[in-house]
Amino acid sequence: MAKRIQINVLEPKAFEGMFALEKYLEASSLQASHKHLVKIRASQINGCAFCINMHSVAAIQQGANPYQLLQLDAWPESPAFTAEERLILQLTEDITRTCDLSEKTYQAALSAFGETYLAQLIMVATNINAWNRIAKSTRMPFELGK
Repeated sequence: MAKRIQINVLEPKAFEGMFALEKYLEASSLQASHKHLVKIRASQINGCAFCINMHSVAAIQQGANPYQLLQLDAWPESPAFTAEERLILQLTEDITRTCDLSEKTYQAALSAFGETYLAQLIMVATNINAWNRIAKSTRMPFELGK
């Protein structure tokens, strides 16, 4: 695979806004497990190996169940996820696949999580989709498991 530009090296200021949003999301009320589900699932949908690797490693280091992560690609059929997690995964699917949020999913998430938590879920899904596009278009290098 041919080497591509690395925006983080060439234009580090371009990443400042992305990192500011990450810092906000880290300080938000989102549960770590919810952030991991969104980040890994969106990265799977987008085929972003860099982000799948990074967020899977982080999730496992923070105590995520590796068996649940292995079932993530088959979440609709897997008994490994709670109703709340399924709703978060559906929200992630909607935003990632269609750049929209169906009315059904929106209303269910609003009812389950409230406005603030829903806003934070939408932001984490939006942000990881942007990261996926940067990582894939530049073929960001990485080492498995690191």
